[in-house]
Amino acid sequence: MFETGLDKTRNLLQISFSGHVNADEAKRCTDQVALLLTEVKQGFRLLTDMTGLESMEAACVPFIRSSMDLCNKQSVAVIARVIPDPHKDIGFSILSLFHYRHNLRIVTCETLEEAMKALENQGEY
Repeated sequence: MFETGLDKTRNLLQISFSGHVNADEAKRCTDQVALLLTEVKQGFRLLTDMTGLESMEAACVPFIRSSMDLCNKQSVAVIARVIPDPHKDIGFSILSLFHYRHNLRIVTCETLEEAMKALENQGEY
């Protein structure tokens, strides 16, 4: 399962994954991200919350890569990820090396509160 949202006043795109995520859901998520990206300003912030994630199929990888590429193209300024269990990273860190600019700040946090603080410390929020 996934949820997406956009806080236009904060220029913050949010993606949350929970439960078991399959390829069909990952594709729908990427489609929603593409739609929301038409409403963000360049230099937006991205919050990815994997607190409730149990598993994600390997078939989701092409869609995750596509979402990363879309965010990179729209000039994401900073990314905060909530990954309470490092074993649930499921390759996001490795994929980031190939699909985001090298100077992009990516912060991995254990809690949503910690991630929000990291985003708040990134200039205008």
